[in-house]
Order: sequence, then C-alpha cells, then structure tokens
Amino acid sequence: MLKRSSILFLLLAVLSCNTVFAQGNLAQNPIIHADVPDMSMIRVGDTYYMSSTTMHMSPGVPIMKSKDLVNWETVRYCYDMLADMDELNLNNGKSTYSRGSWASCIRYHKGTYYVSTFAQTTGKTYIFSTKDIEKGPWKTISFKPAYHDHTIFFDDNDRIYMIWGAGKLMIAELKEDLSGVKEGTEKVLIENASAPAGSNIMLQSEGSQLFKVNGKYYLFNIAWPRGGMRTVVVHRADKITGTYEGKFALQDKGVAQGGLIDTPDGRWFAYLFRDNGAVGRIPYLVPVKWEDDWPVIGIDGKVPDTPDLPASKGLIPGIVNSDEFNRKKGERALPLVWQWNHNPANELWSVTQRKGFLRLTTGRVDNDFLLTRNTLTQRTIGPECSGSTCIDISGMKDGDFAGLALLQKKYGLVGVKYENGNKYVVMVSSESGSVVELERVPVNQKMIYLKAACDFRDLADLAKFYYSHDGKTWTPIGSKLKMEYTLPHFMGYRFGLFNYATKETGGFADFDWFRINN
Repeated sequence: MLKRSSILFLLLAVLSCNTVFAQGNLAQNPIIHADVPDMSMIRVGDTYYMSSTTMHMSPGVPIMKSKDLVNWETVRYCYDMLADMDELNLNNGKSTYSRGSWASCIRYHKGTYYVSTFAQTTGKTYIFSTKDIEKGPWKTISFKPAYHDHTIFFDDNDRIYMIWGAGKLMIAELKEDLSGVKEGTEKVLIENASAPAGSNIMLQSEGSQLFKVNGKYYLFNIAWPRGGMRTVVVHRADKITGTYEGKFALQDKGVAQGGLIDTPDGRWFAYLFRDNGAVGRIPYLVPVKWEDDWPVIGIDGKVPDTPDLPASKGLIPGIVNSDEFNRKKGERALPLVWQWNHNPANELWSVTQRKGFLRLTTGRVDNDFLLTRNTLTQRTIGPECSGSTCIDISGMKDGDFAGLALLQKKYGLVGVKYENGNKYVVMVSSESGSVVELERVPVNQKMIYLKAACDFRDLADLAKFYYSHDGKTWTPIGSKLKMEYTLPHFMGYRFGLFNYATKETGGFADFDWFRINN
C-alpha cells in the first residue's frame, strides 16, 4: 500500500507532466522568430491575413495567411517591382537599402481587400486592391506625397480616412476612388501622441493603426521614452476625427507597434513586434481584455511566453523553405519564400536553362557585393539555423565570385573566386566596416558545397561559414561573423545566393539546391 507521501509525490509528478504537455501544445512567443516587422492584420471569417515590410526586396509587401494566428504561410506579394529606377535597380552606384516600401496597412471592406503602403524611394503612397487576396490580380493606385506610417480606414458610412505622422498625427479624408486626399480635409488629429509615454521621448509616436470596436475608435502607436524601451500607446475617441484621449498601454521587453485582432470565439490579442538583434524584428501575440472600454494588453502588464493559441508547427515551409530548384509544369519559377535584393535583372537568371538548377549569369562588372544584382534571398530564422547550397562552378569566368551570403551591411560571404585561371573557396567579412578576405583554399572540382550557420540565442548573433567537397564532411573557413542589425539596411540577416563578375561578363554559376535547417 502506498504511503500518503508517495501518493502526493505521484500526483505532483502527474500534474507536472500535464503542465509540460499543456505548454507543449500552446504557442510560444515570439510567434515568428524571424524578421516580420510592421505587421498589419485582419480576420475575414475564420482566416487571418497579415501584411509586413520587406523594404528594398523584390517582390514586395508580402501577404501571409493563417487559420490560427500562429502558423503562417506567404501567399503572395502586392507588387513584383515597386518602380524602374536606378536606386531600385542597383544602377550607377545607387541603392535603396533601408528605404523601399514601409509599414503597410491591410483592410477588408465590402468584399474587397486593400493594402496601403508608402515608399521613401519614390515619394509616393500606394493603395493595392483585389477581390481575391490569394490569387489576384491587384489594382494599383499611387499618389504623392508618401504618407509616413499611415493607417487607412473604411468607416461604416463608406467614408475613407488616412492617419499618418510621427508625434503630431494628421488625418485626412480620401477621395472615393482612392486617388488622393480630398482637398480641405487634412488636419491635426493629435498634437502630441507621445504624451502618454512621458515628456522625454527618443522616438515620437508613429506606426499608426486604427480600429473600431463597439462604436469607439482605437488608435495604436509606438513611442520610445529616452532611457526606456519601445512602448505601446493607445488613444480612444467616439468619433474618428476626435477628440482623442490617450493611455499608456504596454511597456515590456520592448514589444510594441501593431494593433488588435480578435478570434471567431471572441478572444482578443494585440499583434506587436520586438527588435531582437541580428535576426530582425520578430512578432509577438499578447492577450487583450477589455476594461471600461479600454484594451488592457498583457497579463499584469507583462507579455506572456505562452499565449493561449495552438502550438507552432515551425517556420518551414511557410516563412522559409528549402528549394531543390526542380519545377513542374505550371509551378512558379520561384516559390514565395524567395525575394531578390532590389529589382532583379530577369534575363540573367533562370530555373529552366538547366533543369533542376538555378542559374545566375553575370551581366555587368561589379566590385561591391552590396551593389550586385540578382542576389536571391530569404530570411534567417531563430533561435538557430543554417543554410547550405551546392554549386556547379564550371561555367564561371575569370574574375567571377559566386556563393552563399549572410546579407546585411556587415555581411559575410563564403564562395568561390576565380582568379587568374585558379579557383579558391574564400570567406569574406565586412564586419569591421571594410571588406576583408579572411581565408582562401584552392579548389579543383566541379561541384562545391557551402554552408552558413547562425546562432541568435540570447542575442549571440554569431555566424560560422563552412565548405565541403562531398556535402557530408564540413570544414570551417575564415572566422566567426559577429552579425549586427544596422539601420542603413534596417532588416534582419538574410541568406543570399549570388554570382557577380569583376572582369568580364557572361559567366554563370548553377545552384543545385538550397537547404535551410533550424
């Protein structure tokens, strides 16, 4: 017969196991451990759609889909190319790193989906619309100026408004055809939207997103008190044009900027993001309850590690994915996880010239990796990940450099250089601010295997680079790269496949596959 103490021990053990099991079946914050900033989110029936920022990448303004707020997949982009200009084409020494399109706003109104954004590069505001958000086509409207961090809102009376700005927030009514602001409607909405976060502000309130709940209007913004952290500020009004009263809403872990979303069963969450070092700005979901017609964000003012939502199935294949470059008839040339660094030169890449390979052909001479075209990228993911590839280097010409990158201003490269009739596996780093080749090893074979491994745990932000002759035994090369999220690029590190010429054009590298692991 078991003693009472033994029974108590068994009960505690069972309860402990059940708790672990329960937590294992719940979502974990961050919901997406990858660079998905400036989220805007809607629910249509039982399906959620989210837009985000990818700035200088092409195609741009990704649209993601989920059935549970946790497991997301990219279903399309709002545009293939934002504009045809030197800055976006990486021509004449120009680029648009950290610019491009920012802070989109997604809305659904009377059977039509709308996504609005603005672009510092072109100086325009864009509104994309479609009846079918997953298959399109999009209708595009653009006008000047570029309204910073705006939110678009379709009111119940079918009047359309836009709110934008930083610190001092502005509002205007849009024309019925969305072609611009109605003359005479622009005015100051909130003179100092940062006020609820204090008087000593480092980053004035921006990132506006407006919602209407039970007849009241709620405006979400981010502010950043000096010496503090990113903070959620919420304003409330009975009319869209005000007067608004503001409230300090959340200050924990730097999780801020976003808005409200509800579930079909009546629960509410705030979708927000956190600056998290080199991996980028990562999304969180925070429970919301309503008190006195105010959204109360978090649990006792804190962001929980396990929101009451289903567990994640992982970021592969919805956010990132491996690619064998085998295409069946009717399939996309490139899956949606891929984006080009700036606009591609489409005549210089192919997945059909050699079946089962991505071919990158050089079309001009370059001497700066960050200004070379046709670098094909996708996100890194945390807390750890690696990306690897196999390249046929037999088509390279003297002066060519092809390989695998970790792309940011302080980038790292592992690849093959063809110099004076000889080929070398090299590791290059720009961590110091200068481009430095840290190691080279002669290579005489046709195929070479390359790998980059990232450690984002506890903001370690370290990367290691490897090469292999057979894809099984990996040899480290160069030194560790201390990755750094820099504002001149304003994006988390990305894996990139590249090939560029430094002497003559027409050489090519054939990438057999790209594989990502976490």
